[in-house]
Amino acid sequence: MHIGYHESTSNGFLALGEEAVSVGGDTFAFFTRNPRGGKAKEIEKDDADKLVAFMKKHNFAPPVAHAPYTMNPCSADEGLRQYAYEMMVDDFARLEYTPGSLYNFHPGSHTGQGSDVGIDLTSSMIANVFNTVIGRSGTEKKACSTTLLIETMAGKGSEIGRTFEEVKQLIELTEEKYGESLADKLGVCMDTCHIWDGGYDIVHNLDDVIAKFDKVIGLGRLHAIHLNDSMNDLGSHKDRHEKIGKGYIGLEALVRVTKHPALKDLPFILETPNQHEGYKAEIELLKNS
Repeated sequence: MHIGYHESTSNGFLALGEEAVSVGGDTFAFFTRNPRGGKAKEIEKDDADKLVAFMKKHNFAPPVAHAPYTMNPCSADEGLRQYAYEMMVDDFARLEYTPGSLYNFHPGSHTGQGSDVGIDLTSSMIANVFNTVIGRSGTEKKACSTTLLIETMAGKGSEIGRTFEEVKQLIELTEEKYGESLADKLGVCMDTCHIWDGGYDIVHNLDDVIAKFDKVIGLGRLHAIHLNDSMNDLGSHKDRHEKIGKGYIGLEALVRVTKHPALKDLPFILETPNQHEGYKAEIELLKNS
């Protein structure tokens, strides 16, 4: 099992890897900048290089960077959409310090414009980002080692990406606007709390949910799992994470997720309400269950 948790970057990059190993992990997640947005702090190349060497030495799965929550690429406010584009382009540049990273983001809230408008706006931003960081279709491409992941959402408020079909729309529209396939650069991060709250019954019908994901999106697009229990019942559309085994999904169902043949080799990231010792205990629990 490749597993870790969402860590703070306050002590630098190498500390991310060391912290993961200290709790029995071999991957981790981190915010690319303050989760509430703003300018990102400067990266020390030597520190990033030490992390890359440390991850190689300890056979890490790819780390999963997380975009800030303030990124809303389908806002009705054009200024906020431009801000989201600029943050994402900058994050892509920063992630080249840790080559091969995954980079997940919330696809946004349409703020009353409707899901179709929201999907159109977000897909436009993603295509524009790839035009900038890789190059336009038909031109000589720039090097880019990061894979962008659309996170599955719970469907609270006016969120888009609340169904597998909406995620598929986002991918297909992005590729249409970019002008070619982005199969190796654009994928999905599945959040267990989000899809449960969104109405996908992974407790009683995990195989069916995975089969539906494969039919609608394709398992080849799935690169990471946010492994979280939920404070709410199936289909609540509320998105409130709970500690492993303490919520409505439960330990048994989440262990089945980690052992499912289609998922077991992916990086699992805990985003439960815990601190160091709590995450260490959860990782031990999951490994021994």
